[in-house]
Amino acid sequence: MASHDPLTASVLVVGLGRFGAAVARSLIRLGHEVLGVDEDAQLVQRYASEFTHVLAADTTDTEALQQIGADQFDRAVVGIGTDIEASVLTVLSLVELGVTEVWAKAINAKHARILERVGATHVVRPESAMGERVAHMVTGAMIDYIEFDDGFSIARTRAPEIAFDKTLEQSQLRARYGITVVGVKRRGEDFTYARPETLILGSDELIVSGPTRKVETFCALTSG
Repeated sequence: MASHDPLTASVLVVGLGRFGAAVARSLIRLGHEVLGVDEDAQLVQRYASEFTHVLAADTTDTEALQQIGADQFDRAVVGIGTDIEASVLTVLSLVELGVTEVWAKAINAKHARILERVGATHVVRPESAMGERVAHMVTGAMIDYIEFDDGFSIARTRAPEIAFDKTLEQSQLRARYGITVVGVKRRGEDFTYARPETLILGSDELIVSGPTRKVETFCALTSG
């Protein structure tokens, strides 16, 4: 069942709560086959007609995972949240079976650290990440925002007044604020990658990247 083509690869999704089910739906929409697994037989029954394949199993048991073919997958998503022990044991079992990429949901920082230590290759904290994103958008400083684990961020923001009617070379935004303007979106026009000679107008939106604090400081120039 598992394909090695990254564009069509089958993905194992363990835990069919809101997060796991949402990931599974998105993967199917993108053209992937999904094996959904949950220990709750009622959840399995609910998604039986929606997902490609769905099974009930105790995923904390390495042998049970092997019996359902988990060792044939290169990628797995562990969406178990509230039961931290089950989450950690499932990740550990998948790693022991040789699953190359294990994405796991964590409910707090301590849970995240444990998942990383037992071998999860990617740990996500969806509630925390979304809370941070919404907070930045609510302030009016950013239109959209993504923060990475290493203190690096990308944001979409309105052009600040200090950049109006100047090229990027003239405004020296990178030198002054420590951020990089990646691209410019002008109303009614396609997105363009930024160059030193790119002229910024008052209605432009900018895609900027850089250290999180510097991105926040730069975007705050447009708040209010």
